[in-house]
Formats: sequence, structure tokens, C-alpha cells
Amino acid sequence: MLRSLICSLFVTAFAAFLWQAESADADQAPGALIGLIYNQSGSQAQLDIPSSRGARLALRQINQNGGLLGQPVQWSLVDGRSDAKLLRRKTAELIKKRPSTSALIGLSDTDMVLAVAPVAERDGRILVTSGATSPRLPAAMPGHLFLACFGDNVQAAVAAEWSHRTLSARTAVILFNDSMSYTQLLQGYFSARFEQLGGRVLARRNYVPGDQESALSGLPQADMIFMSAGPGEAVQLAALLRAKGITAPIVGGDGLDLEKAWLKQPNMNDVYFTTHVYLGADNPDPVVRAFHEAYLAAYPNSAPDAFSALGYDTARLISAAIVSAGSADPSGLGVALSGIDDFKGVTGKISYAGGSAIPKKTVSIVGITGGKRRFVAKMMPAVVPPP
Repeated sequence: MLRSLICSLFVTAFAAFLWQAESADADQAPGALIGLIYNQSGSQAQLDIPSSRGARLALRQINQNGGLLGQPVQWSLVDGRSDAKLLRRKTAELIKKRPSTSALIGLSDTDMVLAVAPVAERDGRILVTSGATSPRLPAAMPGHLFLACFGDNVQAAVAAEWSHRTLSARTAVILFNDSMSYTQLLQGYFSARFEQLGGRVLARRNYVPGDQESALSGLPQADMIFMSAGPGEAVQLAALLRAKGITAPIVGGDGLDLEKAWLKQPNMNDVYFTTHVYLGADNPDPVVRAFHEAYLAAYPNSAPDAFSALGYDTARLISAAIVSAGSADPSGLGVALSGIDDFKGVTGKISYAGGSAIPKKTVSIVGITGGKRRFVAKMMPAVVPPP
């Protein structure tokens, strides 16, 4: 009883500390400065808001434990409002206003990262994306752009291999958002691996948000639907499929990791998606449990998701690079980050082996039953399509 009371008091005190830190102007303290590049409104907000919260939680914990190199870490949050041009301009303004900025982290979409990458490269800053999963991104900014997440070719290969083996899927229909690089690439990687396994893609239909219904007309019967969707339309598209009487399992990527949106579909079943980590209350991993409890203490009205964990890991990852480099100077952080090996994150171990800017990580598969998430599997693909 006493132990429970002490734990309760600790959590309450820690939550109060975090909420005080939330309102403080962290930019004014001395020390390393990290730019948090996240869209707080618009189509990307569903992913970027949780991720930015995870990043800030990590940085506050670091400050609570002494900061970086003996100084409190600072951060500046850039909100691009899901507008690539605005995001590019505001990132440039951040670096001009705060030339001491050590590195940039954030974003959950390939097109958004591509908007910021030229600014980061021009000004000699490392950019670590927490959630943009295109394996082609590092080539856009060699030595300066890193992923903290797995690549789309990895998660698509897992989706194909798992569907082929567990769902016994031999035929598939592919639906994909034609307005996003993420969804275009993801469906291509899935198709390549699924056909390599002997599966057949019976139809491939593209759509643009707001006009999904036209893509669903006359769909052939298949063992599964691969839905390569963005967060803005994923749940609506799944609901449209079910409303049309299509009962085949729906499989997708991490753009479907939207807990609150699925909870509004209590009759939704047989939906599966690949994602970065399963954060349900029944996950026994002590690292996951500690993050889950700390996040709820910091944000009592918001449950963490995989993107929260990615933001948390990314902030800790760049902080580890600063410590390894022995300096917050931007010039040495690329080499320090490349040397990170077996960094234990909430989303798995992170290593940049063999000069790769994309970590080798496991992929979690989560299912939706009655509108609720449940853990299905965790695996590495046997074969990964080339970027």
C-alpha cells in the first residue's frame, strides 16, 4: 500500500513538472538547441502532434537528469501546418533566427521531409525524420538525412510475407492514394514482394482524397485488400469498403495507425497494419511500459501511439549523438549518429550499420477488432525490395 502511494505521488509530481515545462520558454535557456519540425494542424497533424509530444517528453526527461554536456537542452517547435512551402520557409527562419540550432528532427511524411531537406543541407544541419519512411530519402541529402524509423520497403515486405503466410492470401487488390509519395512507394514495394511470393495483384486502383468512392467501383474479388492510404482518409476508406459489402481482410502500412479514429468504428474488423511498435496496455516490455506511463503522466488526455514513441526515440537518438560527439556543434553530428549501435528505443534497437542512414528494425503488425487495436505479430522480412 505504501509503495503504491509513493509511486502515485511520484507520477503526480512528475506530471506537474512536465506541465510546468510545457509552458516554459525552453528556447531561452543555454545549451544545445534542437529544432522540432512538426505539423500541428492540417492533414499531417494526426501523426505529427503525438510525435512532437513524444519528442518534448524525451527532452524534458533529459533536462530532469542533468541535460546534455552539463547544460539544459533547448528546443524550438516549427509548425508547418501541413503546407510544404510554409514548412520550408519556417524552417529556414528558425535557423536564421537561432543559428546555434544543432540539428532538426521530426516529420512523418516523405513530401514534407523533401521540402525541408534542402534547407537543412544548405545550412549544414542534420535532419533526422522520426516517421517519414521512404528508403529513398537519405539519397536526397547524403550524410545529413537519417531515418529513426524503418523504411517503407521493409514494412511493405512484412505486410506481403505475413499476408501470404498467415492470411493465405494469393490474390490482392491494391488501393492507393495517388497524391502522396509515401502511399505511391508503399504499394509498389508491397506489390513487388507479394508477386515475388507467387501472389497475383488482380487490380490496382489509385484515388485522391475526397474521391475514394470512384476507385471502388467494380473491384474484383480477392483474398485481401492492400490499402496504401494516408492518415487523412484511411479509416473512411476502410468504412467505404465495408459499406459496399467487401469483407476481405484489409492490410495497410503505418498510415493506418490511428487509434482514436478506429475507436469511432466499433463494427470494424479484419483490418491489419504494419507499424513501429504496439503500445497497448497488454505489452509487457518494460521499456514500452515506462514510456507509456510517462507519456500519460505528461499528457493525461492523450494515449501514446507509435508516432509518439518515434518522436521520443528520435529526440533521445540525436541527444545521444550530441553526447557521443562531445559537442552540440552541427558539424560533428553526422559522424556521431552514424556510429550509434544498439541504441535501445521504445520502437526497438537502432543501429546505423554499414554506413546506412536507415536503421534495421523489427516491424509490428497490429489488428483492428471491434474498432480496437490488438497485437498480432512482430517480424523482420525475409527479403526486402530495393529502394
